[in-house]
Amino acid sequence: MEKMSGIELFAHIAQQGSLVAAGRQLGISASAAGKGLARLEARLGARLVQRSTRRLTLTSAGEQYLQRCLRILDEVETAERELQQEQAAPRGRLKVGLPHECGVLAPLLAVFMQDYPEIELDLDYSDRLVDVIGEGFDVVIRGGEPGDSRLSARRLGAYRMRLVAAPAYFARCGEPASPMDLTKHRCLHYRYPRSGKLAPWPLAGQDEDAPALPVHACANTGDALIQLAEQGAGIACLPDFTVRRQLADGQLRALPEAWAGRSGVLYLLWPGSPYPPPRLRAFIDFFAKRGFPGG
Repeated sequence: MEKMSGIELFAHIAQQGSLVAAGRQLGISASAAGKGLARLEARLGARLVQRSTRRLTLTSAGEQYLQRCLRILDEVETAERELQQEQAAPRGRLKVGLPHECGVLAPLLAVFMQDYPEIELDLDYSDRLVDVIGEGFDVVIRGGEPGDSRLSARRLGAYRMRLVAAPAYFARCGEPASPMDLTKHRCLHYRYPRSGKLAPWPLAGQDEDAPALPVHACANTGDALIQLAEQGAGIACLPDFTVRRQLADGQLRALPEAWAGRSGVLYLLWPGSPYPPPRLRAFIDFFAKRGFPGG
């Protein structure tokens, strides 16, 4: 701060040729301006100004230093102007991370793009646990309780797990009468991309001694499981928002909701900052206001 104030003071003195005029512009006395100039020259170890009774003139070192000071001040002014313009209107690139099967958000994303035409969305669909800060994400949508203290979070909506299969599968293999009957059916499992482990099915009333469910297929994306289920390959356990369209148009049928005993919450997560850029604030406010479709 002292260096910047010294640079600004020297630039005013050089341009005005007077301690009195420079001090008046900066709101300080001529004496304070003179002391500031003396401290600057002492720190630099060079005389910048030749003093006379009429006017101050720059030494050769002062002339050289002034050109550098003016460039620095111009850069500062440009940076402040750009920042003020950015704060005035949401614009620029926004990198957004979404779950792979979050196509249900596409209509809202389209509306957001219409409302904010100067924001460029960079959408990254993935099921893996991303490093929000390390990978340069501006904001991500993820399920589960936020676990990184460096991130800010806002609740987006809730979801439930559902057991689904195609009507053709139930017609061919029968419909289970209880969760225990699932051991006799073809089960399609989700495999975590990072660990390679299979995601457990949250069956209501299931205890540790319950027999393991058969694995007739596993995949590391929900989209693949949805497509297999649509083709009658078996029963899948998926978040309700990923199969809402298929359930509505009859491509899939759901087993009783009470069979899946787990629900979850989706959050908006972004790097914590007291001053998020306007494009990020616009995105957060837009989706927090509307919530997750059906959530």
